[in-house]
Amino acid sequence: MILIFIELLQQLGFKIPSVFEYYSFRMSMAAITALVLTIFYGKVFIKKLYELKIGQPIRKEECPLLGHLHQKKEDTPTMGGILIIFSMIISLVLWMDLSHPFTWILLATTLLLGMLGAIDDFLKLKTKSSRGLSGKKKFIFQTIFSIILASYLFGPYTVQYGQNMTWLYIPFIKGPVIHFSGILLALLVLFWVCVINGSSNAVNLTDGLDGLAAGNLIMVASSFAMIAFVSNHFSISQYLNIQYIEGSGEIAIYLSSLVGGCLGFLWYNSHPAQVFMGDTGSLALGGVIGVSSILLRRELLLAIVGGVFVAEALSVIIQVGSFKLRNKKRVFLCAPLHHHFEYLGWPETKVVLRFWIIGFLLSVVGVLSLKFQ
Repeated sequence: MILIFIELLQQLGFKIPSVFEYYSFRMSMAAITALVLTIFYGKVFIKKLYELKIGQPIRKEECPLLGHLHQKKEDTPTMGGILIIFSMIISLVLWMDLSHPFTWILLATTLLLGMLGAIDDFLKLKTKSSRGLSGKKKFIFQTIFSIILASYLFGPYTVQYGQNMTWLYIPFIKGPVIHFSGILLALLVLFWVCVINGSSNAVNLTDGLDGLAAGNLIMVASSFAMIAFVSNHFSISQYLNIQYIEGSGEIAIYLSSLVGGCLGFLWYNSHPAQVFMGDTGSLALGGVIGVSSILLRRELLLAIVGGVFVAEALSVIIQVGSFKLRNKKRVFLCAPLHHHFEYLGWPETKVVLRFWIIGFLLSVVGVLSLKFQ
């Protein structure tokens, strides 16, 4: 919107400082806008959730000890992700280029996966015993979205911008490594389905302690925002030996708004949490991270930068697999992984802080990988 307004003023003869068009300025303003909106509207939003009795149920029958530890969390408002999504969309409208396809791809990702999460949250709240949408239904919805996205990126986007989306890049290795063509494109689409589904659901699994998911999202989004920013500059991308991606600065702006929104959300979500993100936020924000990694051709780097999310998801997969294949034997005391450490007696705040430290270190490694290739 700001770019349209600037163009209109220039046509009328006004001299507008070029700083308003810089990606760095718009990234900063997007983050500040989302941060201020989230904090400003947070108290009113939480009060409304209390009035609507949109509280988080605690399933004591699944983890008796955790049910006891988290007793105080019961009926704390959930679906707080709506607040983050709202602030991000306002930032998008104000500071992003509304004519660029990346803007609309990221907006569609946020709205569609946010809607999926909202339906899941609503079903859980409607009946306390309900587990919400089944994993199968979520997978089908996310898979359809991934296929539609791939069809656009392989077709109209490639034709318009000349960007080759069929190469796979590996961290710490210069240049593209694997090229997909013909029937092998189906493997790439399948890989993207795994990236989007995995990222979205991994963030959802991580969102189990106060501030845990939001804090790690800030670090992952900050890293990819930096990568998107340098990928948008031809000279810098050439110096770093990374692919130049025209318009990737728009991704950097949106990820900056995600950082700002999550920072503002932590104002209310830090221990003791006044509101939870819910599936509405976790599925949408995880999906945005996954789609951003695809648009930046850094899907495998996401496994490093988002290592905390990967570990959380793997702990659930390992636990379920062990339970089914080893006669109900468990590897962890409880899954996801953060609950295992709670069972060991770690205070919630210690688990969160140490996971944040690990997430920060992994984010630094991810950014440094651009130089060491």
